[in-house]
Amino acid sequence: MPVTELDPFHERHQGLIAGRYDCVDRIVLNGYVPLLQSGGGFRTWWQAAFGSDDHLDNAHLMRWAGRFARRLRAFAASHNVPLLEKEPDDRMHEIVEELRPVAADFKGVFAISVHRAPNSVWNVVVYPSGGIHLERKQPWVNHYAFHLLDPDWGHVTIKVCPHPPFNVQVALNGHEYVARQAQRQNLVFQKEQNCFTETANLAELEQIAETLRQPGAAGRLIEVCERWLSTACLCFLLPVAKQRELGLRYDWSVYQMEFSRNLLFTRGGPMEEVFQSVIDSTRRVLDVRKIRTLFGNQKRPFFRRDGQPNFALTVE
Repeated sequence: MPVTELDPFHERHQGLIAGRYDCVDRIVLNGYVPLLQSGGGFRTWWQAAFGSDDHLDNAHLMRWAGRFARRLRAFAASHNVPLLEKEPDDRMHEIVEELRPVAADFKGVFAISVHRAPNSVWNVVVYPSGGIHLERKQPWVNHYAFHLLDPDWGHVTIKVCPHPPFNVQVALNGHEYVARQAQRQNLVFQKEQNCFTETANLAELEQIAETLRQPGAAGRLIEVCERWLSTACLCFLLPVAKQRELGLRYDWSVYQMEFSRNLLFTRGGPMEEVFQSVIDSTRRVLDVRKIRTLFGNQKRPFFRRDGQPNFALTVE
């Protein structure tokens, strides 16, 4: 529900602030087929799909990813969809934004990126006696990120791992959702990157943003995921009809969700002064002259190949 009380920061600077709004920002959902998450469940699914587990081995599991890659590359070439190979230091979201179609009515896939990362996939252990055992491993495998424009959510990213158990991840942006809904209501606003900077309809804008903080928001999230997953992404794994026949039905869990409280200053000059004063007061508390890096590293990936995280704190 809308916030009625001022927080201490807002109260202190309210003479400089024209208004504020709260908005759910980045949303990341993990998608998974429940039956495929356990060894027994995956084996049951395989037997139901193929009649037996005679061909349940690593060679046949690898073929899923191979067919997916070949079909996807053929589609990208025939439909002039950019297929980008991600390098470790690439900020792929920024790169893809430059390829974003300018047509207001465009919807669907406009770019695909490929990157390697570890993922939990099934591995078949064959016993000398002829029996088999399924175990999880985390090798480095290719992931395919589908960048789409959705009429309700704007830029949506769906990452697919084509190795069984076919887990997926969907990234959404709450600010883009609010902007799309505001345009439909003919609200006048200015938006720079991921923030609304000016509007005469702040109350209406916050009312739209509030819909993402209500219980019914779960339905909106599931709706956008299911609108694209089968028809735009998993179709390179299996035809849509075959997906339904084999029971590839996904459940969803929240992996990451960010909440943004935004203050709209009357002028940019005072806003910059307040921002610098906050940074300066933080620096004095930490008793350092200058913070260069705080709990992070400019080099990617976040985890090195030796398994150790790239945490660093650099001060001057």
